[in-house]
Amino acid sequence: MTRSTDPVAPGLAALAAMFADETRATFLLTLLDGRAWTAGELARHAHVAPSTASEHLGKLVAGGLLTEERQGRHRYVRLADPHVAQLVEDLAAQVAPDTTRRPRTLREAGTGSAMARARTCYDHLAGRLGITLTDALTHRGLLRQDTGFALTDAGLRWFDEAGIDLNRTGRRRPLTRGCLDWTERRPHLAGTAGAALCRHALDAHWCVRIGSERAVKVTPDGERAFAELLGIEAAALR
Repeated sequence: MTRSTDPVAPGLAALAAMFADETRATFLLTLLDGRAWTAGELARHAHVAPSTASEHLGKLVAGGLLTEERQGRHRYVRLADPHVAQLVEDLAAQVAPDTTRRPRTLREAGTGSAMARARTCYDHLAGRLGITLTDALTHRGLLRQDTGFALTDAGLRWFDEAGIDLNRTGRRRPLTRGCLDWTERRPHLAGTAGAALCRHALDAHWCVRIGSERAVKVTPDGERAFAELLGIEAAALR
């Protein structure tokens, strides 16, 4: 059998191997919350031994998918950059709904429901909340989706008037892009604008994190803000 002469093939195979383990996949999905986790926290979350977690994390760091920091005795890891987060979310979106494991407990079912309702996808909002916000921006003429995601002039003004800093000077990532939502099967807003909206929503306590997963919920302040700024009814945010 002849080997491929394409120089990209070995690297692609090595990258695919990084995802070809359920424990490593669990770690990557968990780190989509954008925060740094210790090896011990990830081990407990994935229900594996600390030694097993360390072995897998070493592979992910060596493969360039994670970056690590050390503070005293603690070793923290996070996704290497937004491009890795996009890759993880895009791959997750390819998993057919009927192939996902059914929840084993009521707690798992509740967690899954909360994640589907509203969650962070690395640094932007996803789930039904992310789709609802994206649709509202589109319907108000602030965001275009017909030729790819792009803020209109009115959209740029909206972010400015809402006090949401896009910090566009010297950015290395696109201002807007669509990220395929793995629960809704539709694209939600990502890129610099999506990150800025998520950051502002958390800083202003329009949304708060719940539990140890990526799930968030909209607060009463958030319901009022989204109603005032985007005309979204509170019922659509719950």
